[in-house]
Amino acid sequence: MTGCTGPEPATEDAGLRDPAKKRIAMQLVSSAENSSLDWRAQYAYIEDIDDGRGYTAGIIGFCSGTGDLRDVVERYAAARPGNPLERFLPALRTVEGSASHAGLGRPFTDAWAKAADDPEFRSAQDGERDRAYFDPAVERARGDGLGALGQFIYYDAYVMHGAGDTDGEDGFTTIRRRALSTARPPAKGGDEQAYLDAFLDARVAAMRQEAAHSDTSRVETAQRVFVREGKLGLETPLRWKVYGDSYRVDGG
Repeated sequence: MTGCTGPEPATEDAGLRDPAKKRIAMQLVSSAENSSLDWRAQYAYIEDIDDGRGYTAGIIGFCSGTGDLRDVVERYAAARPGNPLERFLPALRTVEGSASHAGLGRPFTDAWAKAADDPEFRSAQDGERDRAYFDPAVERARGDGLGALGQFIYYDAYVMHGAGDTDGEDGFTTIRRRALSTARPPAKGGDEQAYLDAFLDARVAAMRQEAAHSDTSRVETAQRVFVREGKLGLETPLRWKVYGDSYRVDGG
């Protein structure tokens, strides 16, 4: 049977899940976490930055003290049993909740850096990033009616603060609740830029609770700039500053 068909239905905006937008998100996070746009070089990164969370490592700053670094190693062990990091799992479980390096130290940091040559290890980091941070942040942002910029703003808050409150520090859930108390998200008929400004206000207040996060430039001279420029779809070019360093992305 032949004949004409109507126009194809519009496809839903992929937002931050679009591969080009996701790469930009990773560059933005890397500029804040590692002072570099080369986020792929960070799989091997590991050091103690003296923030009370033990080792900070990998593409988004997984921490031994918060347990997500252990989650990465467990994921890697499931994919590559007997890998050189697997033997450190008992120590990683012991140090969780502290800044301790007990049972880890140089042998562990060397093994982490070397493992970055293994595609399975890089995949483990990607997978844990998506499971614990990227996917829930984007899903929550889409539910609030936010575009790619708002989805990134939620994601970056997840990366720094986690989903829930810990040790008297506000997590994403509390930050969002405080924003909702002062502005409506687009899903509730609110103005997107006004809501994102309210969310960033709540985020800055949360950051100032902790000395390690007292520099708020990743918000004020980056995300806030994009909001005020109206780049709600995270359109390029993007120009921003973090810790006084200037960055630019011209495309995805």
